Amino acid sequence: MHETASNSEHGFNWLSLIFSGEDVHHYGHVIMTIAVMVLILVGALFARLQLNKAMKREDKGLIPDSKLTFRNLFDILAEKLYGLAEGVMGKHNTELYFPIVGVLFIYIFTSNIIGMIPGFLPPTDNLNTTFALGSFVFLYYNYVGIRTSGIAYFKHFLGPVLWLSPLILVVELASHVFRPISLGLRLRGNIMGDHVVLGIFNDLTPYLVPVVFYGIGLFVSLIQAFVFCLMTMVYISLSAQHDH
Repeated sequence: MHETASNSEHGFNWLSLIFSGEDVHHYGHVIMTIAVMVLILVGALFARLQLNKAMKREDKGLIPDSKLTFRNLFDILAEKLYGLAEGVMGKHNTELYFPIVGVLFIYIFTSNIIGMIPGFLPPTDNLNTTFALGSFVFLYYNYVGIRTSGIAYFKHFLGPVLWLSPLILVVELASHVFRPISLGLRLRGNIMGDHVVLGIFNDLTPYLVPVVFYGIGLFVSLIQAFVFCLMTMVYISLSAQHDH
């Protein structure tokens, strides 16, 4: 019964040829996460080789390639994301924390789009993965706040008025606890819905029509990675403020 429900939700996937429906349900996201990490490492190696080749030119790689290449594509994405980070976090904080935001974006976007390949499951349609990402952001921005302001970071949990401190404390704690839950649920819900819709139309009309939904799926994958990183920037910016 569980295997039938799982197959109807996600459609065919290659892991079901190796594992039972129960094992795919519990461990499929782990296997796909490993696959995504390997894919990112291979892509990083390929980008590094292209950068080394460009560095040997007379311009030391400062002039972009004349046509769209793997390196140019990532240059464009990194430049746009960095500009957004400067607008949200400021120049100083962007220099410190952009690597974390960039890594999150690459991982989430890659995890999202791998689900567009027929027979593959996106790791981000599993709550274990998305809650882990949300929990990491929660721990990281609180770490940033403590490192920036020390013990004074916790003063903002009490508010500016002493006699309202108990009420403000409850509200602030609830707000912070809800943040990783919100990040995880939003990401998982959108990616799971997109993957289910794409699987349904692939089964009904395997030719031409799904192309439209592949385009929508690519857009959703990009937007969800963008929204997750945007919220991460906002949380880091708030925690890194000195006037708590």
